[in-house]
Amino acid sequence: MPRPLRLILPGVAVHVIQRGNNRVACFRQDSDYLVYLSHFHELAEKHECAVHAYCLMTNHVHLLLTPGAARVCAALMRDLGRRYVQYFNRRYERSGTLWEGRFRSCITESARYVIACYRYIESNPVRAGMVEHPMAYRWSSYAVNSGMRGDRLVTPHVEYLALSVSGEARHSAYRGLFERGQEPSVVAAIRDATNGGYPLASDAFKASVLTPLGARTGRGKPGPKVSPAGSGRGKELRL
Repeated sequence: MPRPLRLILPGVAVHVIQRGNNRVACFRQDSDYLVYLSHFHELAEKHECAVHAYCLMTNHVHLLLTPGAARVCAALMRDLGRRYVQYFNRRYERSGTLWEGRFRSCITESARYVIACYRYIESNPVRAGMVEHPMAYRWSSYAVNSGMRGDRLVTPHVEYLALSVSGEARHSAYRGLFERGQEPSVVAAIRDATNGGYPLASDAFKASVLTPLGARTGRGKPGPKVSPAGSGRGKELRL
């Protein structure tokens, strides 16, 4: 039975997870993270794929991207995976695969879902018990999005920019989102949608964009069950 087509839409943010094969460590030294980020920056520009958030964990990576065209997300991950595996195998005198098959992904639409994915991605080291706060983890975009350092790799999403009109206030508002942890239901919804390839999107978006694509993509069924988040916006995640 053929695999369903991956649901990627131009101009719509997508949450991507790529894991190490058998959960092996994909990063052993600080220089490994730096090499990955260098290739990531170069290839994201080449494929015209905007990067909004990232977190490089020991044995997997989380990325929030917006592709300019539907095909470029897969092309970026293919080229990035190949380049990094070549480097990793050469450095550690090994051979064979490093990544666990296809990357997993889900599209994320609306302010609630996009910002929720920002938080989910950059809070990974906290949930894993590696640090007490995202600012203490070096290999994520939290320091960039919270205004503590610059990084040409990261492009702000329009929903991130909508947090405030001024940069200083926006950074303060963003830091405030991390003063408490995300609700377990939100974390579970993002995880389930990404693993299953289901959209994190409002009912209106699904009806207008996704339903016509359902027959071709195999992703016409609804995404994770979530609670209503307010009038006029359909069923969305509570933040």
